[in-house]
Amino acid sequence: MLNEFKAFIAKGNVMDMAVGIIVGAAFTAIVSSMVADLINPIIGLFTGGVDFTNNYAVLSGDVPTGASLEAAREAGASVFAYGSFLMAVINFLIIAFVVFMLVRTVNRIKSAAEKPAEVAPDVPAGPSELDVLLEIRDQLAKR
Repeated sequence: MLNEFKAFIAKGNVMDMAVGIIVGAAFTAIVSSMVADLINPIIGLFTGGVDFTNNYAVLSGDVPTGASLEAAREAGASVFAYGSFLMAVINFLIIAFVVFMLVRTVNRIKSAAEKPAEVAPDVPAGPSELDVLLEIRDQLAKR
């Protein structure tokens, strides 16, 4: 069993997957920063300065008015953090769009790099029906 595990780990696909996960984690950090530091302020500008990440509704417990989401959670209140959820959805949409654009670009590059199939030169398929009929006519005329 140990040898099978070593063979599994040594395969290239496992290493490719590990690299993909590591790069994906770093990419997620970049997108999270982009949403928090760039997109969220722009959305807040259009919504009158509202920061969605701290939007929540208190379901139970006592929370001072205007307290941040983190303060409400530290106070032990049960909160419905719809702002955090909205930002998670925005993160997902941005990541999905960027991955889509990346895959689309890679596919275009791959298709451009592939050599087009060589086109066989047009070879006449033989005499046409008219040519055959004319030849028969000419042969009959010679008799």
